[in-house]
Amino acid sequence: MTTPRLDGFHMPPEWAPHTRTWMEFPSANFTFTVDDGWLEHCRGVWASVANTIGRFEPVSMVCNLGEAEIARALVSENVTLYETPTGDAWCRDSGPTFLVHPDGRLGAVHWTFNGWGDRGFSDPTDEQHVGGFIAGLAGAEIFRSAMVNEGGGIHVDGDGTVLVTETVQLDTNRNPDWNGEQVDLELKSYLGIEKAIWLPRGLSRDYGTYGTNGHVDICACFVEPGLVLAHSQLDPAHPDFEVTREYIAMLRATTDAKGRPLNVVEVPAPTVIDDDEGFVDWSYLNHYVCNGAVILCSFDDANDDVAADILSRVYSGREIVLHDARDIFACGGGIHCITQQEPAPLR
Repeated sequence: MTTPRLDGFHMPPEWAPHTRTWMEFPSANFTFTVDDGWLEHCRGVWASVANTIGRFEPVSMVCNLGEAEIARALVSENVTLYETPTGDAWCRDSGPTFLVHPDGRLGAVHWTFNGWGDRGFSDPTDEQHVGGFIAGLAGAEIFRSAMVNEGGGIHVDGDGTVLVTETVQLDTNRNPDWNGEQVDLELKSYLGIEKAIWLPRGLSRDYGTYGTNGHVDICACFVEPGLVLAHSQLDPAHPDFEVTREYIAMLRATTDAKGRPLNVVEVPAPTVIDDDEGFVDWSYLNHYVCNGAVILCSFDDANDDVAADILSRVYSGREIVLHDARDIFACGGGIHCITQQEPAPLR
């Protein structure tokens, strides 16, 4: 059996040029409830994100059967709609992880998806097939991995390094029979990377009802090889004060696949530390990089502008567009979680 690495594919960084962005339209489930109007509201929020990205690059959105007409009333002409059976709306996680090849071919990893370790708030029966559906529409060569994984659980620098967390890929409800060495090999084989940097865990709220058990994409991300942004909780009253101190120290003490020490830029968390459900995991790290812009999660918080200033400096030449993400986080994720980039061919 071949693998993407053996065939010459690798995952490019998110800031590389895109052909388009993929998203999903929320369908009714345990998270997106109908009777209280929450589903309708969330559809409007997802559509707003799609329309914002659509100012910079094409957007393709997958809808549940019979629901494209509902989506069409909410999204702009820059958004193309498709229908297939779906069960959720987190395209980063159930969607494909796209790959590129030096000869211009597009590839895609179709991870095994089991609803974030079968956490009970999402039925993966239909959603597990969405990644293959999207990859087929994009014309990608599909590589199926036996490992349970999601796109929000990985972040690459495009130069041989990936960030992951121990509580995701080694989650006993995801991959009960896998050890770190096996996960390491699978990531190398399917992403074309050389080194995985393992953070010990994710943010505290991410282990709650709608959590992923520690996705890395609200903790840390590369903005270029050797340069990492890290979510930093500055309030000692929040449990993530200690969590973020631990992984920031780890990042500063490690090197990437090329042996470079990491330059870690801390991005302070919003000043608000809790909501009606407890301590929040609101994070500016869950932004989305598209052609010419960065769509930055905002929270009507004093640190929104602080984060925007930091990102404007590290993403030089891109427009920083703030988009309220509080209602997305209320469902369990952010703007990065509901988007998936399709990279442009290398030639």
